[in-house]
This record gives sequence, C-alpha cells and structure tokens, in this order.
Amino acid sequence: MRKLLIAIVLLSTLTIQAKKWTADEVKDVIRKVNTYWQANNPAEVRSFWDNAAYHTGNMETYKLLKDEKMLDYSIRWAEHNQWMGATETDPAKWKYKNYGEGQEYVLFGDWQICFQTYIDLYQLKNEEVRVKRAKEVMGYEADSEVHDYWWWADALYMVMPVMTKMYKLTGDEKYLRKLYENILYSDSIMLDYETGLYFRDGKYIYPKHKTANGKKDFWARGDGWVLAGLAKVLQDMPETYVRQPFFIEKYVNLARAVKKIQQPQGHWTRSMMDPRQAPGYETSGTAFFCYGMLWGVNNGYLSKKEFAPAIEKAWNYLTTIALQKDGKVGYVQPIGERAIPGQTVDANSQANFGVGAFLLAACEYYRYISR
Repeated sequence: MRKLLIAIVLLSTLTIQAKKWTADEVKDVIRKVNTYWQANNPAEVRSFWDNAAYHTGNMETYKLLKDEKMLDYSIRWAEHNQWMGATETDPAKWKYKNYGEGQEYVLFGDWQICFQTYIDLYQLKNEEVRVKRAKEVMGYEADSEVHDYWWWADALYMVMPVMTKMYKLTGDEKYLRKLYENILYSDSIMLDYETGLYFRDGKYIYPKHKTANGKKDFWARGDGWVLAGLAKVLQDMPETYVRQPFFIEKYVNLARAVKKIQQPQGHWTRSMMDPRQAPGYETSGTAFFCYGMLWGVNNGYLSKKEFAPAIEKAWNYLTTIALQKDGKVGYVQPIGERAIPGQTVDANSQANFGVGAFLLAACEYYRYISR
C-alpha cells in the first residue's frame, strides 16, 4: 500500500509540473538535439544499424523542418557507403543466421536498415544508384524460400519497414508476403502470448531465462524496436493488403501491453517487468515507445483518451530528464541486448540510435499537438 501511495504522489507531481508545449517549442527542441548531434559527429561512418537508426530519425526531422543541412548529412552518409549495406557481391556467400559485422552478412538485418533511408532519399531525387543495392538484396530475400531471417527483436525495426518501403518503391506484393512469412517465424520464437511482449531473442525465453528476481525479462529497447517498427510498417502498408488487420492487431496489442508497465516518472526500465533488475532511467526504449504510441494516436489506430496520459509522461521524461541543456540526449543504454545489472546509464550516456529515437518521438509529438 505504501508503494502504491508513493507512486500516486509521484504521478500527481509529474502531472502538475508537466509543461504545456507549443508547436514552435517542439521544433526548437528538435533543432537543438539534431544540431548538437550533427555538429559533434561526422556523417562519414559505416552503414551498420546504429548509425542507420539515427538516420531514420534524421529523415523524419527533414520531413518536418525542411532543413537542407540536415538532409545533406544523410546524403553524405549514404554516399560514403556507396548506397550499400554489407558489400559482398556473391549471393552464395551472403549470411544472416548469426550475429555478424563482416561484409558477407548482407542478409543480416543490421546491415539492411540503411535501405530505409536510401529509399527515402530516392523519393526526393530519383537516381537509380540510391536504390540499386536495396533492390538487389531485398529482392533476393523476398524471392528466397527461407523465412527465418528475423531471429532477434531488433530486426523488426531494422527490416520490416524496408519491406513495406520496397513494396511502395516497386509495387510488388512479394515484399508484403515475405514480411508476413518472416514475422510469423519471429513470433514463433520471441512473442510471449501471455503478455503480448517480445523477448529479445530465443536466449531470453521464460522460464529458461529469468531476471534475478525470477521474473520474465523483457528488454525495453527490444520491445521499443518492435513497436516503432510496426508503426513504420503501417505507414506504408496498403489498406487493401489482406494481412493488414493482422499487423494492426499486433501493433495495438503491443502498445497496450507496453503502456501497462510504464514507470510513474514516464520512462520504462531496461527490464520492463522487473525494475530492480537494472534500476534507473533509460531513453532509447522510452523514446521508441513514445513514438510508437504517438503515431498510433495521430493516425487513428490508438485512442487518444486511452494513451494520452502515457504519452505525456513519456514526453515529459524525454524533455526534462533525458534532454540535457546543450542538446545532448542522455540516459541511453549502450549497445547491447539485455538489461545488465549494475551497468551505469547516466546523463552523459548518449548514442546515435538514441538520438534517432528521440527525433522520431519529437516529430510525432509536434504533429500530436498540432492536430
């Protein structure tokens, strides 16, 4: 009872102190965060997942602000990587079945997320070089007979939206069919039907794996990848597609499951159902959840009445705790795959993918208050 009363007091205080934002103020935050990141980090880095996740946020920022300098940052990155992910040319050597950063891991999702940005850039300027490699790699995957490509939760953000973007790019429904086949496999090894949440991968399935307190161990950023990925998929999936109701139901169910376990301060702890496993703030998962819920409300998939309290708490956390005065986005758990007891995550913990997630949420919050 005492813990419940403390939580109620904290929630009441948060509600009283929450700022009433204007659209221009949200734009100012977006500019501040993205300007800080781009001023302190070169565009000329590899096309692996962490950098590519940032660029998904940068492209959303460009869509909103129309800032050519921000757009140029993504173009420079894409050109530096020759509009490719992993570069191996022989399909017989392409890999995906385990983690790999080598150039032969062409079919591994961490090397495919870059295609999201390349396709977006192609839509702005129809130069075939921008999508040539995406067509080659994703066409090969869509035509293949196997469907076990997405064996970890992160892949559902990395590659699901690539499939729907490829459909929009080519008009070929084989990408939608492959998307459905692949996610059925993912569900078979990662989806916990009792909670509606995703384990990060097969190593973390309960009861084989438990937190130190014996609970199910759902990693916040992992489920953040999934919810944000589903939101991005629904943006580009045609309403006429026969499987669209499947994806809508999955998205809504996950959003509701996530909302239930938000912390009173507005964030989600790294181990979502066991805050004691790795206590403290975490921004990347929180930002992806905030974005995922905002997009759903803005586009009529989620009820504003139901989700507004969770959205406002998450946004308040992102702008009063995660965001630092200089524009740095802090409290981002470093690259990993689970909640690690004793790991330090503080105001100086920043990462490219965390900034990308923050920008996605901020752009959607701008639309949320501008409706």
